[in-house]
Amino acid sequence: MTGPDCVFANGPSAGRKLSEVWPEMPVDWSGRTSEPGGDFPLLVKFIFTEEKLSVQVHPGDEYAAVHERAAGGRGKTEMWYALEARPGAEVMVGLKPTVTREAFERALADGTAENCIEHIPVRTGDAIFVPAGTAHTIGPGLTLCEIQQQSDLTYRVYDYNRLDARGRSRPLHIEKALTVMRFGKQFGGKIQPAQIARGSIKKTYFAACRYFVTDRWESSERVSANTSGEHFDILIFLEGRGCISWGSERAAYEPPQVWIIPAALGSYHLEPQSRTTVMRTFVPGDLRKVTQTLAEEGVGEADRSRLIHA
Repeated sequence: MTGPDCVFANGPSAGRKLSEVWPEMPVDWSGRTSEPGGDFPLLVKFIFTEEKLSVQVHPGDEYAAVHERAAGGRGKTEMWYALEARPGAEVMVGLKPTVTREAFERALADGTAENCIEHIPVRTGDAIFVPAGTAHTIGPGLTLCEIQQQSDLTYRVYDYNRLDARGRSRPLHIEKALTVMRFGKQFGGKIQPAQIARGSIKKTYFAACRYFVTDRWESSERVSANTSGEHFDILIFLEGRGCISWGSERAAYEPPQVWIIPAALGSYHLEPQSRTTVMRTFVPGDLRKVTQTLAEEGVGEADRSRLIHA
């Protein structure tokens, strides 16, 4: 959805790839929280699972900057939002508290790695936070919207001994994975969101970290937002139809469109023609400002502390 080969559907860059356009974007588009001239900082994509994915882990920025410069030098923190979950669907995120590196190595050798990871049942509308260094995999029966750092660094540690059509197994990256994997206290898992409702407008706040802030808007009424020059917004339309308006301009939206709202646009509005559900994500600058905004929106202190991942 926001991969390097995605193409702008309209606007001054219509027909061009995101990877071509973004390095040329002025700060009026990218905002002050994004690195000027760099890659687009967030990757939004949909995942459809019919079988278990491999057990894997992603490195953090510090490790990637030293050991993975050729691959961009960025780590990978991500979150998943369950668009659809069949009965019994689950993900596995985070090692159990008693699992040591030695115990996990033994489990890899005897094919019981799954037993070392927390199993989390997933229902439609659930969200999961997966910081870098967290062992994880995704089970079958899920359609997920993934929001992550713009990075494809993945260290695979277990692939259920699967073979491709030629009888070959996919490569594993066990040494690197064990180097970056977090043992002991875990920070990922199912998100307990905070919700604020005003009339028919409901906002659900999922997670805020240095890489992204993500919330969900549900409304059949006009919703107003503001980029204020700090950051661009990404809007992922999941349900409903209507118009986005800004100044004297307006344009129609519908699912599954993804919109990039320029940082300097300022105020914009969603004007639903039918009840609309949209995910909004952006790259924050100072997380203290995010905390202040949540407080102004009416999110309590305990919820704010839970949602902010410094």
